Amino acid sequence: MSELIFRCFASGSSGNCYYLGSRHEGILIDAGISARTIRSNLLDMGLDFSNIQGILITHDHADHIRAVGTLGERFHIPIYGTSLIHSGIDKNYGVTEKLRSSRRFFNLGEPFEICGMTVNTISISHDSTQCVSYLIDAVGTRFMIATDVGCVDEQLEEAVETAQHIVIEANHDEQLLLNGPYPSYLKSRILSETGHMSNFTCGRLLAEHHSPDLKNVWLCHLSKENNEPEVAYNTVKECLQQVGLISGQNISLVALDRLTPSPVYYLQKSDN
Repeated sequence: MSELIFRCFASGSSGNCYYLGSRHEGILIDAGISARTIRSNLLDMGLDFSNIQGILITHDHADHIRAVGTLGERFHIPIYGTSLIHSGIDKNYGVTEKLRSSRRFFNLGEPFEICGMTVNTISISHDSTQCVSYLIDAVGTRFMIATDVGCVDEQLEEAVETAQHIVIEANHDEQLLLNGPYPSYLKSRILSETGHMSNFTCGRLLAEHHSPDLKNVWLCHLSKENNEPEVAYNTVKECLQQVGLISGQNISLVALDRLTPSPVYYLQKSDN
């Protein structure tokens, strides 16, 4: 692989799906939207399911795995997860077509190769059977994704320090959440150490532990009810400014839309 491109198809509680690879082949990270929508987005890039070499699953919640049965069993795309993640997928009633021949296993913390990329994993605190962050090395750069983060730990901090391109959760503004319509039990779940990461916590994590070579940050999994793209963007932007990272100058900062596919981002361009 001589280039690396990234595109978000959807990001949020309604569904999550991301593409990483080249203009000719690549992988998906999560498949929480319909197979038809995923295919439409791929066709828009000149790709189809035959160009997808595998799907990495972050965890077993429905908004991340809704289409895995269809993609794995009908279109024969390998579905990668730990044994715990696959166990969770098996038990999820939202996956009507269960995985059989398409199931692929990896061990947490052990690197593996897919589509010319080296995939590293760390554990993330979230209220799923298991949740992982992927750190993917390709063409001399590192891409990281952490979509659902209950709390920040030393392992996550160290991972952030190594990545040049980061997709990371900025789920909610704490005041919007606390003053919003959610019942108390749901607010407590979101704020817990196995819940979701706030805008401010995200910004502080990036400000305190970013790589000196950090180039791109995409804020993902924004709450429809407890966040706004402008709020998330401005909160993280202010945290980064305090350490000399200026959006639009020496770093690119983008709040991903929940439903609308993003542009195609070129992380490393081919010479061809």
